[in-house]
Amino acid sequence: MTDTASSPIAVSPVVSPRDERVGFLLIFLSALMWSFGGTIARLIDAGDSWTVVFWRSVWAAAFLICFMIWRDGWGGTVKLFRGMGLPGLAVAFCFATASTCFVVALAYTTVANILLMQAGVPLLAALFAWVLFRERVAAATWVAIAAVIAGVAIMVSESLDGAVSPIGDGLALLIAVMFSIATVITRRFAHVRMTPATCLGTMLAAVFAASQASQFGVSSSDMGFLFAFGVVNLGLGLAFFATGARLVPAAVAALLGTFEPILGPIWVWLIHSEVPSERTIIGGTVVVTALLVHIGLEFKRQTRPVRPGVTGMPSPN
Repeated sequence: MTDTASSPIAVSPVVSPRDERVGFLLIFLSALMWSFGGTIARLIDAGDSWTVVFWRSVWAAAFLICFMIWRDGWGGTVKLFRGMGLPGLAVAFCFATASTCFVVALAYTTVANILLMQAGVPLLAALFAWVLFRERVAAATWVAIAAVIAGVAIMVSESLDGAVSPIGDGLALLIAVMFSIATVITRRFAHVRMTPATCLGTMLAAVFAASQASQFGVSSSDMGFLFAFGVVNLGLGLAFFATGARLVPAAVAALLGTFEPILGPIWVWLIHSEVPSERTIIGGTVVVTALLVHIGLEFKRQTRPVRPGVTGMPSPN
């Protein structure tokens, strides 16, 4: 999830060319960190998914608290938690659900299936913004949304004929829905800093996982991978994005964010020889293509006067 998300009609802050280049790098690094999630998870031998969720969430929460204290100080961190209000609590719930489902889903489906469904989050968010807040949606966005739904349907169809577990595809779809709702809330309440909300989400995930885990003990090697899973993949990725998202246009952030679903399956294929199914490749290609085309149109839209009330591209994840 993001620390901040641009309103579809928000004006980007004026930043220097140097700061903008730094923003590009930070957003790319965030997508790179997030893309390692499935690969790291496949290296963990702990058989209980809830144990993995617990330790990943604990390490991520610890990192995010340290990050906020470093950035805002003790007083500023406490103020951020107090100021997030109901929108922050809603985002925390969405993030806790999504991050938990990601780990559990890995036991039932491929990394590619999960990540490629998440690629459609920005466009699904536009759909939810229309359903929940009646935001106007541009015609091109409707076409892209339809393409994303078609792509996801192709991927999910494997679970309908028994080729893969419906649990895995169901959890992957739930992840995309939770991230989409969180994106809408973040954009709707753009004045609320969402880093504490995502931190609270990791805490909620840890508490729930603690009630479900059969054990908490893991090997030293697993703990090292769990540290990387929580700090590098989840925490550091969020810190990079939270810092860089303020420096680049939302469409650019969305474009760079597509590196996560593109690179993630590649790492798993290279390291673990996990090959996506034919339907996953076809459906994922439809989703990613729809997103990239829509982002390209968004670049053109940003060069013209903004039409108030028309939903644009929200920030990724």
